[in-house]
Amino acid sequence: MEYGICILGTIPLRNEANDQSEIVSQVLFGQHFKILEIKPKWIKIKLATDNYEGWICAKQYEEITYEDYDNLCINDFPLVSSIFTRIQKLNSKESIPISMGATLPFFNNGIVKIRKNKFKFSGDIASKNSSDLINYAFKLLNAPYLWGGKSILGIDCSGFTQLVFSLCGIYLPRDAYQQVKMGESVNIDSIHPADLVFFKNNDNKINHVGIA
Repeated sequence: MEYGICILGTIPLRNEANDQSEIVSQVLFGQHFKILEIKPKWIKIKLATDNYEGWICAKQYEEITYEDYDNLCINDFPLVSSIFTRIQKLNSKESIPISMGATLPFFNNGIVKIRKNKFKFSGDIASKNSSDLINYAFKLLNAPYLWGGKSILGIDCSGFTQLVFSLCGIYLPRDAYQQVKMGESVNIDSIHPADLVFFKNNDNKINHVGIA
């Protein structure tokens, strides 16, 4: 088994191994994964955070060891709460644009370490406190809709709920039909701010989610 991590702002996660395939989600900076299958230009991955699977370009990731992967799984590293910021690569003029929800692996005194790469971060860090959930949600107000998106530049309904809840230390699955299985159901008359609200289509299947 091989392992990898994202050191770009975002990587499109596709349903199939080609450029025209549907984007099913995005991999954000600092998110790590298992490599399930390797093709000449593509790799199939399984994200550690939500077990979501898909294909990414083989040039768009950094290989890590099992020890790194295990440490990333065990430790609860900080998440970025800035809507959009940049992370500066040390000893270089290069900086990388990153968005809300990015992970800061092995973060210490403002420095992020990923293998041989070191970055300086000076943006905002998520509180991982549920009392901040509504404030984080409003930061994404007026973000354009994008199927599979997970950032201020474009986001879908379940990407929005997953992202906002993660900033509060609550980790949800990626899709609405998976998220509905979390927590407990309450009557609409008993709903509170920050509760998840689910919608069904004509086939009685969950196809949309929002935050009360």
